[in-house]
Amino acid sequence: MQDVWQVIMESFPQLMYRGLTMTIPLTLISFAIALVIAVIVALVQFANVPVLKQICRFYIWVIRGTPLLVQLYVIFFGLPSIGVNVDAFPAAVIVFSINEGAYAAETIRGALESVPAGQMEAGRCVGMSYVQIMWHVILPQTFRTAFPALGNELISMVKDTSLAANITVTEMFFQAQRIAGRTYQTMALYIEVAVIYLLFSTVLTLLQRLGEKKLGAYGRN
Repeated sequence: MQDVWQVIMESFPQLMYRGLTMTIPLTLISFAIALVIAVIVALVQFANVPVLKQICRFYIWVIRGTPLLVQLYVIFFGLPSIGVNVDAFPAAVIVFSINEGAYAAETIRGALESVPAGQMEAGRCVGMSYVQIMWHVILPQTFRTAFPALGNELISMVKDTSLAANITVTEMFFQAQRIAGRTYQTMALYIEVAVIYLLFSTVLTLLQRLGEKKLGAYGRN
């Protein structure tokens, strides 16, 4: 038992370091890019541009219909077979961004469609352009509606980054595997890394609730 506690105490700084320098940055970078993709895809569908809308629907269908792990393997292990080499971290960012973009696009599209059609008509009546209406009227309401769901997706992405260990990204779970291979304390280490993921998720959940309260108060003003 003493050996177990010694391994836990020695591994905690290493796991936390990997979490703060790799897992969290991977999550935030990927999620930021995913939001850009999601907004573009959602707006294209909302505007009902015929050809582009079908392309967006195809993208969402493919990404949501295939496993995230398979997508990681296609980019990291598959592309080199056709002469395209991508390093582990950029490959993870690409896959997580594209994957999350598909899910977030549907969230934002639903939020866009929940805004009353009269808002668009009212904006035109006061002489606003389509872009002005979207930027100043529609999108602020959309993000207030979509915020809780997007927050949940961000928390899910933190946990999903553990899959990046399969393509040699040295994030928190990969570090736990390394230590487990050296110390053979697999149960203790995997529980420890699970607790750290839980800690990160709890912090994000608290921030999400704070953000929801702020947006709720803003919406009432």
